[in-house]
Amino acid sequence: MDLIRLATADSEANETSRAVVHVPVNKMTGVETRPAREALAVEEPLEIRLVQGPSHRRATKSISVTMRTPGYDYELAAGFLMTEGVVHDVLDIQRIVYAVETSRPAETAEGSDGDWFYQPRRNIVQVELAPDVSVSLANLERNFYTTSSCGVCGKASLLALRTVCPPRMKNTFSIDAKVLYTLPARLREAQSVFDRTGGLHGAGLFDAEGTLLAMREDVGRHNAVDKLLGAQFLEDRTPLHDRLLLLSGRASFELLQKAVMGGISMVAAIGAPSSLAVWVAQEFDVPLAGFLRDGHMNIYYGADRIRRETPSREEVQA
Repeated sequence: MDLIRLATADSEANETSRAVVHVPVNKMTGVETRPAREALAVEEPLEIRLVQGPSHRRATKSISVTMRTPGYDYELAAGFLMTEGVVHDVLDIQRIVYAVETSRPAETAEGSDGDWFYQPRRNIVQVELAPDVSVSLANLERNFYTTSSCGVCGKASLLALRTVCPPRMKNTFSIDAKVLYTLPARLREAQSVFDRTGGLHGAGLFDAEGTLLAMREDVGRHNAVDKLLGAQFLEDRTPLHDRLLLLSGRASFELLQKAVMGGISMVAAIGAPSSLAVWVAQEFDVPLAGFLRDGHMNIYYGADRIRRETPSREEVQA
């Protein structure tokens, strides 16, 4: 476990600086233009490779490629494997490293003054499982297909999630509505890269008092959640009972799936949920609120878990 933590810390020291690049633009106001430089959120592919099998017969297989913002790549990989049901305990992971890729040199975009770059050596993460951890690659590929956000159908997706979902405790989580209304601003204040680029999704982990416990950003909303949950998984804090997941955008089936796999007790989104996301919330008893902004929200499931102050006698009589 110490090896994972040390490697993760070392990778973040090098990688977080790559989350933002500056590119030349022409800014126009009316019919007047002027040259300037603009900060953009970096988007690069990350390949996740899985190494598994007994010590004398290890097998390596590429299992996923996702477009992400560099940084917290080890947490992203761990979170992805946890939310897909591949690993169930932090001890299932022996080591996480970057795989060396030398087939393509670093490139510099023309006109970017050398700070818009692509470095494939940092775009392949290799997760090495403990020798005694058994993974069926055939079942793994089939599960990815049936639980993807564009899945086969609602019933197939829910069935696949029931199959891999860890046991859930009775959900007694509740939160005050007034506290809930403050969370979007708290998440927004913590999004440092969004402040510079305006182009990232955020995912925040809160307790019932509204304390922001952790936050991650990414160009992909599912990657932001994987990074957030992966960090908690590597610290051996999952399942995340009595924790609320706040999404800066919409709530899809895929994001509710990840919340269920991480043991999250409530999900709130600043955007809209999908129909299948609401079904997952009902099926797994995860209170779900959407359109959480400006003192308003829609509660799609679990309204009794959102506390409201008892009105005074004067308010009732009025």
